[in-house]
Amino acid sequence: MLEMRPNCEHCDRDLPADEPGAFICSFECTFCDDCADGPLDGLCPNCKGDLEPRPMRRGAALAKNPASSKRVFKPAG
Repeated sequence: MLEMRPNCEHCDRDLPADEPGAFICSFECTFCDDCADGPLDGLCPNCKGDLEPRPMRRGAALAKNPASSKRVFKPAG
């Protein structure tokens, strides 16, 4: 199950699990759409893997399996 990390690792923007705009790599490094499309150019700065849209978790699924509250912030990558 995805952790659904709550923020962009690059700029620290909040990324709610039930809203679009988050991108992840295969290791679940998480970035906002502005960073993924901008300075990161679609590649994870940690593993160099592709960044893909993170699926959303909504409603009962989110209530039963809440998103992570652990923030990861590494602006240098």
